[in-house]
Amino acid sequence: MRKKILTVTAISAAAALALTGCSGASDSGGGLAIDVPDVPMLAELGDTESEVNIVAWSGFVEPAWTDAFTEQTGCTVNRRVAGTSDEMVQLMRTGDYDLVSASGDASLRLIAGGDVQPLNLDLIPNFGDDIVEGMKGQIYDTINGQSYGIPIGRGANILQYNSEVVTEEPTSWDVAWEADTPYAGKVIAYDAPIYIADAAVYLMAHEPDLGITNPYALDEDQLAAAIDLLKQQNGIVSEYWSDPAAQITSFAGGTTVLGTSWEVLRKLSEDERFKSVLPEEGSTGWSDAWMLATESNNPNCAYAWMDYASSPEVNGAIAMNFGMAPANAAFCDTSDEAKAHCDYYNATDEEYFEKVWFWTTPIEQCIDGRTDVTCTNFQQWTDAWVTVKG
Repeated sequence: MRKKILTVTAISAAAALALTGCSGASDSGGGLAIDVPDVPMLAELGDTESEVNIVAWSGFVEPAWTDAFTEQTGCTVNRRVAGTSDEMVQLMRTGDYDLVSASGDASLRLIAGGDVQPLNLDLIPNFGDDIVEGMKGQIYDTINGQSYGIPIGRGANILQYNSEVVTEEPTSWDVAWEADTPYAGKVIAYDAPIYIADAAVYLMAHEPDLGITNPYALDEDQLAAAIDLLKQQNGIVSEYWSDPAAQITSFAGGTTVLGTSWEVLRKLSEDERFKSVLPEEGSTGWSDAWMLATESNNPNCAYAWMDYASSPEVNGAIAMNFGMAPANAAFCDTSDEAKAHCDYYNATDEEYFEKVWFWTTPIEQCIDGRTDVTCTNFQQWTDAWVTVKG
């Protein structure tokens, strides 16, 4: 079960995210241009070491596929399961780990802090044409034209609802944000500073005069508007969730009838009453990638793992075990079960994911390309989030 709890302890965020730069940014495909530490990239592979140490989400690194990897390469896989992006950042900074399965709300922190190194894609043959285009060269893991992440999988933050209570399929997020919603007191919301971006997505559609063009690039006025909306939503929220099990329980017990969810949570509930939709405004989402520690003690085993885990069979096994769209589209053609999984999670539907703004760490350089203002960083988002629930 996915347990990506983002209760932020922004002890390290302030230094890493107080970034400035002069280059423009792209929303996708071209990555981001900012000043980051000059970390060398591995030029060629050597002999594999005896082990690889990985920090990962639960379900990403399992004996069902790690045993075969060890047999093939001689690299023993040592796994440390992390429950939050903050924990992952902190663990990677200990120097004890080679790889991490980072989400977009952690990746820029790791890159900016010099904690991970750029990757030589020529040394990862399975990172090829079968990797879905929407997960290549993204702004959260591609900096100054260099890739720092090998994609694993992705998912959208969808609007889930109880169809016995919400009898018409919602087309807008307004039922979860507006004070006059008929479902006031029965709305569930995500408990994390990154959820500020969800408010920004809604404002992009409903208050265009604010000038928000990227929900992770908010100047002080735009952040204030998002916080005002979140405080309004606080008045209609039944509860906030970060633990997936608690979210499922809230829907199953009737405390909640609609709100932010993941497709895997709806599936795990095994309750036909619960439906989901990607509303017309679009949504936020998450995309995970393997990232290699700058001071990795086992870089050859790490590269071997990234290649192995990017193969259709293994990437697909991770995606099915975890509940997400795989990065390697070739998996979808390996069996009827694989095709059904890919269809359920919209794996190759780029039109669907074009409406999803994947988690990206807010930084002071406006990643929407503006140079006449300073944007708010993750520390400021963290501080602001406290006021929403306070």
